[in-house]
Amino acid sequence: MFTAHFSAAALAALGGLVFLAGFIDSLAGGGGLVTLPAYLALGLPPKFLLGTNKLSSMTGTAVACLKYNAHIKIRSGNIAVYIGCTLAGSAVGAFAATLLDPGFVRYILIFGLPPVALFVLRSRDFGSAKTLDIAGRTRILRICAISCAVGFYDGFFGPGTGTFLAICFTRFAGMELIEATVLSKYINLASNVAALLCFLFAGRVDIWLGLLMGVCGIGGNWLGAHAGIKKGGAIIRPMLAAVCAGLLVKVVWDLHIF
Repeated sequence: MFTAHFSAAALAALGGLVFLAGFIDSLAGGGGLVTLPAYLALGLPPKFLLGTNKLSSMTGTAVACLKYNAHIKIRSGNIAVYIGCTLAGSAVGAFAATLLDPGFVRYILIFGLPPVALFVLRSRDFGSAKTLDIAGRTRILRICAISCAVGFYDGFFGPGTGTFLAICFTRFAGMELIEATVLSKYINLASNVAALLCFLFAGRVDIWLGLLMGVCGIGGNWLGAHAGIKKGGAIIRPMLAAVCAGLLVKVVWDLHIF
């Protein structure tokens, strides 16, 4: 059924970590920081790592989208265009991941995460539309560019996608933090779908394990989305900072730089 033998205890531990990752991901993104090393620690062959993670995270992200949509509506009428850009970027990224070793992406994170974390911690007006007053075609083009670029990254590697989307939407497209967080869920879901299809075609998904962990991710995403709706930016902002810091520590540790 699975690509490797897993004990009941190992599956239970993995399920708990995926639940936690879903909670974090629904608020700030970065759930892959937890799930990717967890899958590897369990003994999942690296060949199936990205594809299986996409399957489990996709189900949880879909639930977060439904939860947010019931309470918070996206004002933009161009979401189909943004999703189209995301699908294209993610598909190309996932295809590249099946051909190349994605390990070098970690070096990009080392140089990209510190300024992002500093921005989150020092910007009191983070998430306010007043930080960047843009509208019309410029705003649409910027969101399309962000969706395509981050979609490529998500298909190629993935951790922190929701975080990068929320920050870019607020900082470069002038969106309110809670609106940017909700839109990032839809964009993240689209990128997951495109990448998953590519990994399925390449035979790089442990379908049964992905579906089982997807159930755990659903619970975490539902609870996290509920917390985000109740607390808004007050809970999303510190989660963003924590995920950025955690990603950087994990990347540096894995590369044995210090």
